[in-house]
Amino acid sequence: MTTTERTETTTGLRRNAIGLREATFQSITDMAPGAAIAASIPAGVAFAGGSLPLAVVFALIACLFCAWSIGQLAREMPAAGSLATYAARGIHPSVGFLVAWGYVLVGWLIPPLVLLQLGFTTDGTLHSEFHGYTANLWWVWSILGALIVLAAGYYGIRTSARLGTILGVFEIGVFLVLAVFLVVHAGSNNTLSVFTTKYTTPGFHGISGVIAGSVFTILAFGGFEGAAPLAEETRDPRRNIQRAVLLSTLLIGALYVFTTYAIDVAFGPAAFHNFTTGATSASWVGVARSLYGFFWFFVFLAIVNSTIANSNAGVNVSSRTAYAMGRIRVFPAFFAHINARHRSPVYSLLAAFVITIAVTLALGLHYTPTVAFAMVGTGIVILLVAIYILMNVACIGYFARKRTGFNVLSHLIIPLLGIAAFVPAWLSGVGIPAFNFIKPFAPPLSYMGPAVGIWMIIGLIYLIFLYARHKQRVTEVGLVHLDPLEEYPSE
Repeated sequence: MTTTERTETTTGLRRNAIGLREATFQSITDMAPGAAIAASIPAGVAFAGGSLPLAVVFALIACLFCAWSIGQLAREMPAAGSLATYAARGIHPSVGFLVAWGYVLVGWLIPPLVLLQLGFTTDGTLHSEFHGYTANLWWVWSILGALIVLAAGYYGIRTSARLGTILGVFEIGVFLVLAVFLVVHAGSNNTLSVFTTKYTTPGFHGISGVIAGSVFTILAFGGFEGAAPLAEETRDPRRNIQRAVLLSTLLIGALYVFTTYAIDVAFGPAAFHNFTTGATSASWVGVARSLYGFFWFFVFLAIVNSTIANSNAGVNVSSRTAYAMGRIRVFPAFFAHINARHRSPVYSLLAAFVITIAVTLALGLHYTPTVAFAMVGTGIVILLVAIYILMNVACIGYFARKRTGFNVLSHLIIPLLGIAAFVPAWLSGVGIPAFNFIKPFAPPLSYMGPAVGIWMIIGLIYLIFLYARHKQRVTEVGLVHLDPLEEYPSE
C-alpha cells in the first residue's frame, strides 16, 4: 500500500499533510505577529513605558531557551499530544495530564483573546472613518471571525494551515515595512536607551516595570510551540517540528524587537506610556494614518488578518490536543471523533467554537472588549508560562532517564536558564510578590490568577478520579505518539 493510500484510508488525522513551511507558519500564526505587535505588546506599555523593547528582549530570551527544550523533546516524541506527552514522559503521567488540561484551556482562550481585538479594532476604525457607523458593535465582528475560523478548521489541516501561511506572510510584510519607515522617520531620535529601565512608568519603576511588561510581551510569543500538536500530520516530524519551533521563535522574536523599537523611538520614549491598543491616534493604526496617510489601511488589514490567523491556529492547537486526549479517553471520547471526508476533529472544533463565543461575549459585554482582552491575555500567560517551565523540567527529566545522548548544555544548562527566565513573569502574573521587584496586578487582571487556579483544581480532582477508576488512561498520556516513522515515511 502506498503512502497516499495509507493516508486516505486511515481513520485518524491526515498523515503527511503539511511540511516544514506550513508547520513553521502554524507556530508563527499561533503567535499572531500582527495582532501581538498592535495589541499584546502595547498592553505592556502601562508597566514598561518606553522601556518596552527591553521587556520584549526578556521574553525572547526566555522563549528561545524553552523552544530549544521543546525542540529536543519533539525530535524524540512526535505527537498530537505534544506538550502533554513530553511532560508525561519527562516528569510523570499525572503531570502530563495536567499539562493537557491547562494547554487545552490555553487553546480555547486564544480565539477569544484575538477575536476581542478583532472586534474593538474593527469597530473603532469604522467608527472613526465613517461617522454614520454605530459604535459598540464590536461583538458582531468577533462572532463573524469565529465563524470563519470554524469553517477553516472543518475543512481540514491543509486548508487551515495554508490559510495561516497566506495571512502570516501579509501581516509580517506590512509591519516590517512600516517599522523601517518609522526608524527613518525617527532620525536623530534613534537611541538604544529604550533597552534600559530609563523609561519605565512611575508605578512600576525600574526592573519591576520591565518584568510586569514582560507578562504581555511573553503573551506575544505564546504559541511558538504551536507546530508541535501537528506532528501526526507533518512530514518527517522528528526533524520538521523541531525546526519549525526554533525558526518561528527566532524570526518573530527579531521582528518583535525591531517593530517595538521602531514605534517607540518614532513616538518618543518619554511619552510612550501614552501609547495604546485599538485604533486611536496613539496606536499603530493612528501613527500610520498621521505619518503615511492611506498606509493605515494596510496596517488595519494586517491586524484583522492576524486575529483570524491566530484564532485559527489556537483552534488547531486545542482541537488536536483534545483529540489526542480523547483518543485515549482521558478526555471524553467524542473529542476524538474525526470527520470522514476532511479528517478534522469536528467535535473538538465545535467545542472550541462554543467556548470562544461564550468567553468573548461574557467578558467583553460585562467589562469592555479592551479590558477583557487584557484579562484573557493574563490568564493565558499564567497557564503558558507554567507549562513552559514544565517543558524545561521535562527536557531535563526525559534525557536524564534516557541516559544515552544526554548533553549537559542542551539538556541541563539551557533548560535551567529557561526556568529562571520565566519565573519572574509568572510570579507577576499570578500576583505573588516573592521578590521586591515583583508587583502584582490590580483588579480585574488580578482575578485571573484565582480563575486559572480553579480550573487547575478541577483538573486535579478529575485526575484523582481517573487514577481511582481508570489509571491506565493517565499512563497512556505518555504514549500518545506516532507509530515508528518507517510506517509513515516523510516522502
